[in-house]
Parts: sequence; structure tokens; C-alpha cells
Amino acid sequence: MQHQKFCQFIGENVQFLDKLHRIQSHTNSMLCIGLDTDVERLPSSVGGSLSGLVEFNRRIVEATSDICCGYKLNWAFYEQYGSAGIAAIEQTLTFIPDSIITIADAKRGDIGNTSAAYAKTFFQEFRCDAVTVAPYMGYDSVQPFLEYADAMTFVLALTSNKGSEDFQRLPVGGKPLYQHVMETALGWTRDSNIGFVVGATHPQELAALRTIAPTSPFLIPGIGAQGGDIEAIVHANNGAPALINASRAVIYASQDNNFAEKAREAASELNRELNSNNAHKHAHILTHT
Repeated sequence: MQHQKFCQFIGENVQFLDKLHRIQSHTNSMLCIGLDTDVERLPSSVGGSLSGLVEFNRRIVEATSDICCGYKLNWAFYEQYGSAGIAAIEQTLTFIPDSIITIADAKRGDIGNTSAAYAKTFFQEFRCDAVTVAPYMGYDSVQPFLEYADAMTFVLALTSNKGSEDFQRLPVGGKPLYQHVMETALGWTRDSNIGFVVGATHPQELAALRTIAPTSPFLIPGIGAQGGDIEAIVHANNGAPALINASRAVIYASQDNNFAEKAREAASELNRELNSNNAHKHAHILTHT
């Protein structure tokens, strides 16, 4: 793989949390943009093909990279096209400035050498900063990812989809299963390289989870098209490290040739709302200390 990252203002081998802090300070943004790009939803101006998908991603990144802190690539949208889709991921990653967080939203998780191979794929071959992992198979399915101390492993805790009710909220010993997942996973590493996926549609639960993991980074999808309340989420997160993700609301803000311009407008508006509520939250804290 030829994708190589060149840092603009961050040195090599910087831990994820350091990189996140620097890029969020630099761009004044908590916004992560999901490049969950669907060939069938591409504007006619770029065409409904993989080459059109790559061009679409390039223009979205160029239009928004100075006003976000990260990009999350949903691997399934690319893998479905086999080797050509993998090539599209590689090309897309070359467009993203090295100073910005890249997340492989792959939701992997298996035991032994299988997880070790997955970890190598995302952290060594694609050189992503983070990956999403399903913890259902337990510690030995996540441990190979945690060996990469400078990268971040986001464990699925409480997701924003309707089916999260099926297992994640099951009561176990007086607590929901997702709480057990978080409490257990926090003991899996001494490094600060484990974080959690908590959906933006669950602000009350997010606030409670922040008392369990006050300094762990959260990947919070679900604002925008999924309807997560920005004010409630920012308040619940309580100033802790987080990337708040929007995908469709940004990248599909327009189906016309001005899609990149409209994506920037949508991202700017989400940023404005996030920063406004974050500033209000900090002001509230200061007046009550």
C-alpha cells in the first residue's frame, strides 16, 4: 500500500489523544464527518461509479478539512466493491491531511490471529488513527487492537440504532449490559487507547456513562440525519474528549454540482451549534465552581 501520511504540525508517533487535542484546538471543531459514501447517492455531476465516489470524497474533504477534526470511513460502503473499493479507500485517505483523525468504522472483533490481522490491516496498512470494534467475544477479541498504543480502539457500547434495545440494554445484575461492557473494557489496558461508541440519540445514558469513563474519548454518531440533539449531547458529554459524527447531513446536503459548497455550509452550521453549546456548558461550569 502506497498511502503515506505526512504531518503538517504534529510529529510522528503521537498518541491519539494528543493528536485529537491538537486538531480540535487548531480547527476549533468537535465535528467528525462520516464518509459513508454511497455510489447510488452521488450527484450526477460526478457520476455513479467508484471513480465518481473518489472524486466526490476528494471534493468533500477539500471543502471541509479546515472545519472538522476527523473523518470516519464506513468500510462496508467500500468493501462491497472488492479490490476496487479498497483502492477507493486508499485514494480517499491520501486526500485527508495527516493532522486530521481518520477512523475506520469497521466494527471488527474476533479471536486470536484473526483480530491481530484486522488490527494490522487498519493500523499498519491503512494507517488509520482509530477503529471501531465489537466487544461481544470478549477481551481476547479486542486485545490485539490495544497493542497499538498510539492508536485508538473505539468499543461499541451503546449504539444509536433501534436494534440496540435487543442486547445492549438487557439488565445484568441490576445494570444494563452496555454499562458492564464499558466497565469491563476500561480494565483491559493501562494505556489511554480505549474509547467508546455512544450514540447521540441517548444523551441521558451518555451523561451517566461519563461518570464511569470521564476521560475516555467517545465517538458519538447520530447528530444530523439520525436526529441527535446537539445541546443535550454537548451537555451530557461535559467537556470530555469526543468526536461528534455527522454523515448524511453533511455529505448529502445537496445533490447538485454545488454539493461540496453545501457540505461545507452544513458542516459549518453543525460546528456553530456544537461550539455555541460547548461554550455555554463551560460558562455554566465556571459560574458554579
